Amino acid sequence: MSPARIKRALRKHLLLCAVLLAGMAQAALAQVGGPSMVMYQPGVAYKAITPAQPLNPAAKRIQVIEVFSYACPHCFEFQPYAEQIRKSLPADAEFVRLPAVFWPEWEPFARAFFAAQKLGVQEKSNQALFAAIWVKHAPLHSLEQLAGFYARYGIKPAEFLQVARSSAVSAEMQRAMRLEQAWGVNGTPTIVVDGALRSGEVRNYQQLVDVTRFMVKQAQAARAGKRAP
Repeated sequence: MSPARIKRALRKHLLLCAVLLAGMAQAALAQVGGPSMVMYQPGVAYKAITPAQPLNPAAKRIQVIEVFSYACPHCFEFQPYAEQIRKSLPADAEFVRLPAVFWPEWEPFARAFFAAQKLGVQEKSNQALFAAIWVKHAPLHSLEQLAGFYARYGIKPAEFLQVARSSAVSAEMQRAMRLEQAWGVNGTPTIVVDGALRSGEVRNYQQLVDVTRFMVKQAQAARAGKRAP
């Protein structure tokens, strides 16, 4: 990938983020009931997905899904907060990551995610890949370059490339994109809970954590057949 293409992709992402942040600011100014009302108002800080589109309909635990991309700088910044969410989830909930592909430049990272998952190294390599891209600024833009990164986890580059380019990974990517479209995801990071609720307009990452916890409580009530608080 040429430096010019990388710059164009980054400009596109920053423009999208600017639009989202503008919407967040307008929503906050429109509220008169204080931060808590902004945070928990349906249709603002979180939105219902109708009909619900669960990632795994057979999941016994509530699925808290982070829609992200390794190519997204905001997702990198959000990682400490994502850890807050993961570590504070109740026993009946689980944290799941799902890559997004908004532009062609994001595709190698989504393929790498699913390949690493199938090869059993996604969890152990997750933070290291973020750091390699955004702290060390390593040239990791193509599948071949990413294959070199995963070699440090004992995965032969040829094996990684075979899995990353497989029809199975392509099918997982297509399914992820269909779900993310059904969920109404238009930016990253976004949190989706049980395929029924997704995060909306928040002011900062900590509010995204708080809204996520609130959505989990809503999902617990829904699963229990009770009216959500």
